[in-house]
Amino acid sequence: VQLQASGGGFVQAGGSLRLSCEALGRTTRSYVMAWLRQGPGKEREFVAAIKWSVWSVGGTLYADSVKGRFTISRDNAKTTVYLQMNSLTPEDTAVYYCAHRYSGIITTQESSYDHWGQGTLVTVSS
Repeated sequence: VQLQASGGGFVQAGGSLRLSCEALGRTTRSYVMAWLRQGPGKEREFVAAIKWSVWSVGGTLYADSVKGRFTISRDNAKTTVYLQMNSLTPEDTAVYYCAHRYSGIITTQESSYDHWGQGTLVTVSS
């Protein structure tokens, strides 16, 4: 599976951005796609995840720091996941990574993800 992420950029505090990540290649009937981020001088951290399944509607999970501001969604036809980011603050400045996990169980653990995109930079000015 190859992941192609896009949509990063520069925005002022309070603004919005939408990130996209397309998964290319074969995957399983149930899997998870997620966004993680790494800010300047910080460890990479979980942001949000969404589950794909041929048997049920996908679930989502968000980090507390982004709940109510970020929304993760999917386009089944394109195998694409989106991260709509609203009310951005300078603390959201980071490289955002798209990740894929073969298992259909959502997890916040970075080491549980099998494939990673190249990262896209989001810069929020105060």
